[in-house]
Amino acid sequence: MLSINPVRVEIIRNALVAAAEEMSITIWRTSRSTVVREILDFSTAVFDAEGRQVAQSARIPVHLNSMSACLERLIADVFPLESWEDGDVVVTNDPYSGGQHLPDIQTFRPVFHQGRRVAIVGTLCHHVDVGGGAAGSYYADAREIFQEGIRIPPLKLAVRGVLNQPILDLVLANVRQPDETRGDLHAQIAALGIGARAMERIAARYGADDLAAATTGILDGSERMMRAAIASLPDGSAEFVELVDDDGQTDGPIRLKVRIDKQGEEIRLDFAGSSPQVQGPVNNTRAMTCSAVYYALLAALGADIPANSGCYRPIAIDLPEGSVVDAAFPAPVTGRMVVNHRIATAVFGALASFIPDRIPAAYYAISYVYALATVEPTGRRRVYFDIEVGGWGGHARGDGASALSCGLHNNTNAPIEMVEAKYPVTFLRYGLIPDSGGPGRHRGGLGLVREFRLDGATGSLSTNFERFRHPPYGIAGGKPGSLSRTTVTRADGRTESLRSKVSGVPIGPGDVITIETSGGGGWGDPASRPRYAVDRDRARGFVTPAGADRDYPASTVQEAAE
Repeated sequence: MLSINPVRVEIIRNALVAAAEEMSITIWRTSRSTVVREILDFSTAVFDAEGRQVAQSARIPVHLNSMSACLERLIADVFPLESWEDGDVVVTNDPYSGGQHLPDIQTFRPVFHQGRRVAIVGTLCHHVDVGGGAAGSYYADAREIFQEGIRIPPLKLAVRGVLNQPILDLVLANVRQPDETRGDLHAQIAALGIGARAMERIAARYGADDLAAATTGILDGSERMMRAAIASLPDGSAEFVELVDDDGQTDGPIRLKVRIDKQGEEIRLDFAGSSPQVQGPVNNTRAMTCSAVYYALLAALGADIPANSGCYRPIAIDLPEGSVVDAAFPAPVTGRMVVNHRIATAVFGALASFIPDRIPAAYYAISYVYALATVEPTGRRRVYFDIEVGGWGGHARGDGASALSCGLHNNTNAPIEMVEAKYPVTFLRYGLIPDSGGPGRHRGGLGLVREFRLDGATGSLSTNFERFRHPPYGIAGGKPGSLSRTTVTRADGRTESLRSKVSGVPIGPGDVITIETSGGGGWGDPASRPRYAVDRDRARGFVTPAGADRDYPASTVQEAAE
């Protein structure tokens, strides 16, 4: 193996990260849909010549930790590396080919320098609609993947730089907003071009041999750092169980059980005892589950570890086949984040036995996805798609953050002014919910209320929510955070409480939709919360007087304000 100076490796590593960020900025600046341009639900990454991820942008960990699995499947099963040519673009959204769910369309392009393949660049975008039984493609009644939208097997969207137009036409004919889908796909293709040119410059400057040696060094370096982080944990075992509300079709809870065995510098996670796959669309494939596990371990252990495929090497994951964490085809999976977030909180819960002062109480742990389908007077279909967040758990050093996106999905909020300008809705409320943070010595962060009225002639609501029955857990004596809720207030004043996961709920002109998200769990005994902190929360409106009396009746600690 060619040796290379460690300083040169670090210079090249930063250049690769910069290339991934250039791609990310390209998508952000050229995309069409609000879900990509405003919510930033997309990711970009750089892979070495063999398809191993070596650099990524600061975007969506649940995407980035699985893109390498998708690329590996493409190479092994469909397009061997020797069949990739300069200018080719491979596309897929198939969860059973290593993908996430059907709205997440992935594209990859090889990069050549002087006739030699030196890298592969990749993008992933969540598209606002890919067909299926509900607008936004979150169909709560789906029982198989065929009902969730158009499924794109691994195909060459471009061959030697020439777009395969019939494939694009086929996709656009099966979605509700073809103009936005076309724009976002072209943004992905443009970003691949930017990434390819950046990698060509890097290869030209440092040489293909040094680039290959550097990528190997980058992966090995991250592996060493992850092994050291794991070794810092005490040896031993721990288990944790999380309960998901339901699959949207039955009322029974979904059980997620994880056992962590740590020995030396390696760690094994076993999900035996988790529920069998369910009929509703909240199942996870293996790639999805592994992605959530990698996120949880990196978040807990790897603050300074460069995220890439090398980090995963010391981690073994055992998943029971045909379970909700390793579903078999053709199980529906569009709502997979219902389970995916809770895989992360289950891993955090087990890790608390190893490092109790470093693990916070549970966060809201669900991507609050909803879509409102409307029809303009011209007959044009419009889909207002959005994702909300909630509160983070309290931790050993302070209160949980309010209305902060979890790192697993890392989304931003869509400005209500922009939404009102584009869709026939008017917002009535958007803010924090008092008393929603779990009581504790360190309080959980607050959840959000987002309320809007339909001003159009007709609408249809779909939601993929959670935490209606099982709130975010507290740690070290802390109490759970609040539950979530969705309410529709009809124009005539009637009020309806919706289930967490619904599709096709009729919404009429003047109807008001109210979405309330969960607060985070509390950390530590609420009786030990300093009185000044309780009084400060009351003054800021974070807790009501009644809530303070109920949740902190014994709080008499008179510590000085920090």
